[in-house]
Amino acid sequence: LPYIQSFYDKTIVIKYGGAAMTDNAIRRNVLEDIVFMSYVGMRPVLVHGGGPYITKRIEEIGKETRFVKGFRVTDEETIEIVEEELDKINREIVREIISLGGSAISLSGKEDHLIEVKKHPEIDGVDIGFVGEITKINSDVIQKMITSDIIPVISPIGIGKDGFTYNVNADQSAAEIARSLGALKFVLLTNVRGILKNVEDPESLITHASIAEIDQLIQSKVLS
Repeated sequence: LPYIQSFYDKTIVIKYGGAAMTDNAIRRNVLEDIVFMSYVGMRPVLVHGGGPYITKRIEEIGKETRFVKGFRVTDEETIEIVEEELDKINREIVREIISLGGSAISLSGKEDHLIEVKKHPEIDGVDIGFVGEITKINSDVIQKMITSDIIPVISPIGIGKDGFTYNVNADQSAAEIARSLGALKFVLLTNVRGILKNVEDPESLITHASIAEIDQLIQSKVLS
């Protein structure tokens, strides 16, 4: 009881991706947990990715998927696919939460200019296309929903001042949303075990790290 009381009425932002999304049993467990959180008075906000689904769809039309330093190179055709796939995933998650007895609503980062972006600069001289760099999160719309006990399910699509739609990294979107809401916790669900001292050794997991330690890990090339 004291544990749950300490989270009562607090915002928890969850980034949902990887195997937690594609494995049906894990997916159901994750969504059940999120509905449970809502029932006991926490304020969960769900931000999802869709990388594996997008890649599969791009390959189906015979197109090559290219990444530059972790960013998907996104031309005009690709951004349409990204938007369609994320919309589909988003609605499925909302449907599933409702079927589990929760209350949820679909949100795209484009709606109400929720995620405002500018075009991402070139990386190593490569133009990565319609990829956005977040300039602002308009969190009022999310705030209204969570205070009405509705779980916002957000897809990471941004809108530029130029009116164009941009693909936004889901981890970064979730982090910026967590920051703008002053969330108590920011949880990343992924099929990667965590920070590994040696990427080849799953037992070399680093369970805790301060910001200073993270900086050291980046300098020593453990993290990139």
